[in-house]
Amino acid sequence: MTLSMTTSRRLVKGVGNVLLLLMLLWTAIPFYWMVATSLKPSKEIYGYEATLIPQNPTLANYATILWDTPYMLFLRNSVTVAVASTLLSIIAATLGAYAIARLNFPGRALMARGLVVTYLVPGSLLFIPLFALFSSLRLTDSLTGLTLAYLGADVPFCTWLLLGYFRSVPVELEEAALVDGCNRISALIRIVLPLALPAIVVVIFFSFTRAWNEFLYAHVFTSTNQARTITTGLANFMNEDVFFWGPLMASTIISAILPVAMFLILQRGVVQGLTLGGVKG
Repeated sequence: MTLSMTTSRRLVKGVGNVLLLLMLLWTAIPFYWMVATSLKPSKEIYGYEATLIPQNPTLANYATILWDTPYMLFLRNSVTVAVASTLLSIIAATLGAYAIARLNFPGRALMARGLVVTYLVPGSLLFIPLFALFSSLRLTDSLTGLTLAYLGADVPFCTWLLLGYFRSVPVELEEAALVDGCNRISALIRIVLPLALPAIVVVIFFSFTRAWNEFLYAHVFTSTNQARTITTGLANFMNEDVFFWGPLMASTIISAILPVAMFLILQRGVVQGLTLGGVKG
């Protein structure tokens, strides 16, 4: 009986290891292909001389996108929009979540439920009325308009996420701070926010990566290179049915550096925030 159980456990462990290996390969092979393609000269990408491993590695594709294309402009626009939308989302979500969690006012529960409904509305249904609104306000083809468009989805989700954390903070701590002379804003900054730091980290990471990777609004609301972000600017490396795979993969690698570095820096807070979120609801 014991031998049978041991064999079964080894079999289950072996199957699990094989599945993990397959998942690792499924994830790693595309990344390898991107890096390898970005380092290949054109003759190793197209035609009969195509190779799996770069035979003559070169940085020519990276030089092309950095010096011969407006890629750096797209990168600057992406950074500007992502940072601005993240900061505004944090400020609006923090104040909104704290108000719903701590203040008593009519319609508070309805407003909390409305946050979820608002976030669930797909962007494909909103971009037409938003485009009409931004056109009347002359906010199309501008980084300001693109930033404001991203807030429509970021703020409801971030507010709902922070709401659960703020509710988990003992109200007695804030009451003690109010007795000691703090006002609501001071209690929020000095008491609530330090305790909800994991949630703040998750909100920062979510807002930044969403703005960084978003394509639909960036494609609809911008029409010139001066306002395009990386996601829409990469289309410059596609000409009808011709794809310039070398520069395209090189630009993709560079575009992934900032989000990956951000995750490596904030990963501890992100994991802690997601774990606490699952426990506290």
